[in-house]
Amino acid sequence: MSVADAIRSKLEAAFEPRALEIVDESHLHAGHAGNPGGDGESHFKVTIVADGFEGQNRVARQRAVYEVLREELAGPVHALSVTARSPDEAPGE
Repeated sequence: MSVADAIRSKLEAAFEPRALEIVDESHLHAGHAGNPGGDGESHFKVTIVADGFEGQNRVARQRAVYEVLREELAGPVHALSVTARSPDEAPGE
């Protein structure tokens, strides 16, 4: 299973998101520290919309995502950008 697939599987199981986008941005970091080269899968951007984020602030939402992905963050993932929203929020809020 790829790192992106593992991220998707864990986030879907934990949050049952209405929307989930995972973008591998490793190619943008070629030659930088933390990028092992090769197949990438070290730098990701995640956008997730889930009912469970209702009433939580931005930091609490990000912490919840980081907790679910702690194994990936301790291993193959060097950088993770997270945008987490509840369904009633407009993009960018």
